[in-house]
Amino acid sequence: MGFTLLPTKSKNINSIARPDTSGIKQIKDMNNDLLIKLGDYNDLTVTRMATREDSHAFNGKETFGVFLDGGREGEILMPAKYVPEGTKTGDTIRCLVYLDQEERLVATTEQALAVVGQFAWLQCTWVNKYGAFLNWGVMKDVFCPFSEQKRKMEIDHYYLVFLYIDPETYRITASAKVDKFLSDKRPTYQPGEEVDLIVWQKSPLGFKVIIDNLFQGLIYDSQIFRPVHSGDRMKGYIKQVRPDGKIDLTLQPTGRRGTDDFAETLLHWLESHGGYCALGDKSEPEDIKRAFQVSKKVYKRAVGELYKQRLITISDDGIRLTDTE
Repeated sequence: MGFTLLPTKSKNINSIARPDTSGIKQIKDMNNDLLIKLGDYNDLTVTRMATREDSHAFNGKETFGVFLDGGREGEILMPAKYVPEGTKTGDTIRCLVYLDQEERLVATTEQALAVVGQFAWLQCTWVNKYGAFLNWGVMKDVFCPFSEQKRKMEIDHYYLVFLYIDPETYRITASAKVDKFLSDKRPTYQPGEEVDLIVWQKSPLGFKVIIDNLFQGLIYDSQIFRPVHSGDRMKGYIKQVRPDGKIDLTLQPTGRRGTDDFAETLLHWLESHGGYCALGDKSEPEDIKRAFQVSKKVYKRAVGELYKQRLITISDDGIRLTDTE
């Protein structure tokens, strides 16, 4: 993704790079020796302890955090409550960097639910006359202006949003207008390829999902063998990319890999359940789905694979491990 330098309105930021599409902004020093990702995690070095005069403190000084090397941007404060125990000068800390209310760069070790450039399923915590605020796992809630809401957000409700940097304020911002942040390029996935998914919403055909924070896809109801809810993060597998660019997915590995993976799962299940399973060729698909979250087709293939390896025997009343006969 290409970046061009932008002037900043904040005296605390010398140069901010803006992607040519909505997404992550990065702060660079003049020699490109240090690249700070705003709204994302960075590995930064502790330059010194942050102290101030306090007559009531030991040695007359209070430690209120540490300063981290921000390159050309200067030192970045990490407040004491986020500093790992035992931290000393010269240590490297993985931390999230963002702007505080006074437009100062600040760092935290809190675990965010998402970073800039990602989609997330976030809960609305409060609303004011300008928009809504969502909990993204960091003390400072992320703002979603009314202009970026598909419908008015309500407190305690959850919404799928995309996190980006507002080009005017450089603040981390959320948008519920998901479609405009999806890639318009044709997907190049291959059938069977593993991808990261976040479940978006139910549709008449199945569940819409976001793939790798880039594309929209669909998991048909016929391909779902376990409970799925909006906001779930999971691995998925490409079933096909259609001529129109739409993507169909499955939650199980396809082909030989899918059979081998479930065959191993079934073998472990038998080993921990007395070596016997009552599900066989005549069992109902729903019974198999309920027990193992796979289709009857996948189950039969796995049984066949274990049988070929002489690990199980097959009878009218089910399957058994060979060493339990």
